[in-house]
Amino acid sequence: MAHKAPITSPLNDQDQDTTGKMLQATLVDLIDLHLVAKQAHWNVVGRFFRDVHLHLDELVTVARGFADDVAERASALGVSPDGRARTVAENSGLSKFEGDWRSDREVTEAITQALLEVVRRLRVRIDESDKTDQVTQDLFIDIARELEKQHWMWEAKLAS
Repeated sequence: MAHKAPITSPLNDQDQDTTGKMLQATLVDLIDLHLVAKQAHWNVVGRFFRDVHLHLDELVTVARGFADDVAERASALGVSPDGRARTVAENSGLSKFEGDWRSDREVTEAITQALLEVVRRLRVRIDESDKTDQVTQDLFIDIARELEKQHWMWEAKLAS
């Protein structure tokens, strides 16, 4: 049963709904990204194990921090964030990350692709949020900036 929001939104109902949906989708992306990165962290093997293992921890920290920022932004707008495992599993747009041991190269390729997927969806939300809430747009821009930097660093590992 949905409850009346105890937080008053500064946005009109339509903008609140649209912005809330973008924030929720971003929250799901970031939670799944940090879970994929942690799964890879535990299962990476190979010559460059240590470098990839430590870089994955950095990505987990970034994704978790931004997930919290996004959830708190939703709450500030009177939108209840949903980061439950079932919600993430049912709504994530990230490609499936297989379990079991993965080579450092496989992990690097998968993480590079996951970051690209999240950034592409985030860029669409940046454009859309310009019409509904520029404060949320600013948050999305900050997240995109950092995730694009992360993408660059991961993709650079694949260069030969």
